[in-house]
Amino acid sequence: MSAPDAVPGTDGSWDLTAPLREAIAEAEKLIAGASFIRSEKDLLEGYDYLAGRIRMAMQTAFDYDLERPLFVNPTHQFSRQGLDNPDAIYFNAYLKEGVEYVVRGRRGTSADLSFQVMGGAYTADSAATSMLAFDDRELEVADDGSFEFTYTAEHGAKTMIVREVFCDWDAEERGTITIERVDTLGQPAAPLTRERLAKKYEVAARSLVGSIQTWFAFPQFFQYKEPVNTLTVPQSTPGGLASQRSSIGHYELGEHEAMIVSVPRCEEARYQAIQIGSDWYASTDYETHQTSLTKAQAETDLDGVMRFVVSEHPPYDGAPIANWLETTGHRTGSMMLRWQRLERDLGPDDGPTVQIVPLAEVPSLLPHTRPLTPEQYAARIAARQRSVARRMIS
Repeated sequence: MSAPDAVPGTDGSWDLTAPLREAIAEAEKLIAGASFIRSEKDLLEGYDYLAGRIRMAMQTAFDYDLERPLFVNPTHQFSRQGLDNPDAIYFNAYLKEGVEYVVRGRRGTSADLSFQVMGGAYTADSAATSMLAFDDRELEVADDGSFEFTYTAEHGAKTMIVREVFCDWDAEERGTITIERVDTLGQPAAPLTRERLAKKYEVAARSLVGSIQTWFAFPQFFQYKEPVNTLTVPQSTPGGLASQRSSIGHYELGEHEAMIVSVPRCEEARYQAIQIGSDWYASTDYETHQTSLTKAQAETDLDGVMRFVVSEHPPYDGAPIANWLETTGHRTGSMMLRWQRLERDLGPDDGPTVQIVPLAEVPSLLPHTRPLTPEQYAARIAARQRSVARRMIS
């Protein structure tokens, strides 16, 4: 049997992975040279972030097929990007202009299920264009939760994004979602060729470097334009949904400082939450630490206000509290509050206020807050771990 055509100088190999290897080396230089790296811990986190970017790039290139579309989950606890929401499951499908798609599913019990069509992609220079955005209130959902709709990809449409967002991690359950092309359903997949595989590795290479450059630049357009230790009034999320509002900012705290974020609980938003992120513009460990909270997980004071404490150390005389957000060694980072499935618009009075105080003063400033025992806090973390394991997919 004769050997396949080989690329000269590669010992019989086609060397299809060369672009990806070069991209990984370039990506590693970008990670190692990040301006915000201050310690070995930061660099270690960067290499972990790089692993997620490689994983995403391979999935983007090899799982997607324009002839046989499907929803894939490129962002999760092992592949964090774009200040990903710990409460969301993200699904993406690539689209081809002029093609009719059928989306079917079963509505779970999540707080919000939304759909968005994007034109182009986020880059280091600009945000993608939102061409269509709606939530399941615009669908006909049957008594058993099933739904179906068709969409013909308009000029410029590139991606459909589905977000399933959970407010009560313990009680809400996932649904199901599929997408198919009417004109190619029932046809076999195209056979593998050297040219197709070479293109896939090239796509993975571009996706890898591009995603790192994009998410290095993106927060500079928004979060880091704001003064440090401030949060904006609720506003439309850049590139986001019509029924979503967000408040953004970034923090810088000393080891013995705390930020108190006070925000009214909004009953007209089915989903409301706060999270902190790293300088990699990604979520921090929301599974084994409490780095995010929804209104279902947080305590609300008698005046209807939720008061969160952001700090490195437990804020109540060395003890944790229910509304503590752990910085997990990050002296600086990004922050975001979200309101989704809104029934009214929000104004400045609905937004957060911020205080920076010595950590030791937190108990006197929050007299109605009660500390938790180590066992009580460990139980909260265990519940997070179980919920992430049940809900998330990788």
